[in-house]
Amino acid sequence: MRARKSILLVTVDCLRADHVGFMGYGRPTTPFLDSLAANSFVIPSAIVAGAPTYYSLPSILASRYPLGLGRDVLGLAPDEPTLASAAKQEGYATAAFSAANPYISSRFGYEQGFDTFRDFLHEDKSVSSRTPLAVAGAGWMSRLNRPLQKISAYLGPLGAVYDELYFRYCQRVTPVPDSIEALRRFPAADEIVDQAGSWLGSIGDAPFLLWLHLMDPHAPYYPKESALGLMGANPFTPFQARYLNSFWNRSDIGVRRLSHHRDEIVTLYDAGVRWVDVQIARLVDRLKQAEWWDDCVFALTADHGEEFLDHGGRFHPPAKLMEEVIRVPLLLRVPGSDRRETKASPFSMIHLAPTLLDAAQVPVPDSFQGRSQWPQLRDGLGHDGVAISECVAGCTNPFHPGNRMGSRVLSVREARFKLVLYFDPPAEHLYDLDADPSERAPLPDEVEKPVRRRLLQVAREHLRRPMDDRARVQARLREHRLEWSTPAPKASAVAS
Repeated sequence: MRARKSILLVTVDCLRADHVGFMGYGRPTTPFLDSLAANSFVIPSAIVAGAPTYYSLPSILASRYPLGLGRDVLGLAPDEPTLASAAKQEGYATAAFSAANPYISSRFGYEQGFDTFRDFLHEDKSVSSRTPLAVAGAGWMSRLNRPLQKISAYLGPLGAVYDELYFRYCQRVTPVPDSIEALRRFPAADEIVDQAGSWLGSIGDAPFLLWLHLMDPHAPYYPKESALGLMGANPFTPFQARYLNSFWNRSDIGVRRLSHHRDEIVTLYDAGVRWVDVQIARLVDRLKQAEWWDDCVFALTADHGEEFLDHGGRFHPPAKLMEEVIRVPLLLRVPGSDRRETKASPFSMIHLAPTLLDAAQVPVPDSFQGRSQWPQLRDGLGHDGVAISECVAGCTNPFHPGNRMGSRVLSVREARFKLVLYFDPPAEHLYDLDADPSERAPLPDEVEKPVRRRLLQVAREHLRRPMDDRARVQARLREHRLEWSTPAPKASAVAS
């Protein structure tokens, strides 16, 4: 076995911790990953440092808190040390293949340290060329709808009836493709794994760092039809799949109406997870055939989770930092290390990059804010027991810098207690996750005051963390150059 191991990191967009088998999910979403889990470290409480993607990835790739360079800085700063740059400096071949998430692109510095970087954003199956999420009306009815929509809000029940009729009209008159696959907005996992396999065949015997970011569970939920079959689910016609996604995206109806189709939406989402599992199995088989698997550190995780009305919301907007969004699966396989039980205390994703490098025996950059937890995992000891997550409330399209300057939301999570801080308007919610794992009822202000003080002190120290002024200036200069040279995408073309 080589001293320096290769590293395979797979991040799956929107993958909830409680929707994978090795974390206790009852549906067969991850049979292959479940088999790996028998000889891997399974972290029960991996917590992202921010959500959605643009607040999560800096911690995973660069071991840095997402707002550490200021709320107006998105992505990685030029020349910021990363997992990839650390591996490349040690002679690793490095590559990244990302399934057309616009926030994981060279625009935001994610190509740094990678010899090969493909984001699929300007190819035939990129976001811009796939069928949009919303279904639009056509012809004279669409023109008539514009003024009627402006007054429907004032018509009470009649306005709701009109909205419903117009929604159903649009569904019927919009052409339907022959397959669900034609509705997909992002390349499927098999396309990404094909590219990764070709790259692996070109690098010779050098140790490698390979990062894949897969979008199959991301909305709109259009899984491979074969994945639905593997899940044992009833088939969906393209019309049904489009209708469900359009219905789930509606803003004119409440939770009660939306809940009527929740189970069907979750089935489509779970099938996306199953297709990821199938393709990871295919990639691992490729590594075994090339005799690389026994020298490869493997990590499977997510950038954030997904909400299915758990707290009345959908998708993963930057807002509440609840468990369904910030708690993600984390499976870590290190050749030559026996699986040990891991502690229930939270594992902050700020520690993932240094942990992977340490497990592969690659030096960890001093600038990383996280610290390797590999010795603790290897020896079955407790790891760092506090995880901080943060985002800017309401920043759903940060391509426009002005949208990034809202108020911060901050959570501090221990094994049992979690404090969520809102700054505008100011509020603090303390949850006892043992007694209230679904975070339904914040504890009264007069309860658990020592806990509240302790977590507030952690939050205060985090907010006082010094900023890297040089990295911030470089990132802002890059942003200005991009603003001058290229227009920002429209909100409707953006995924998170």
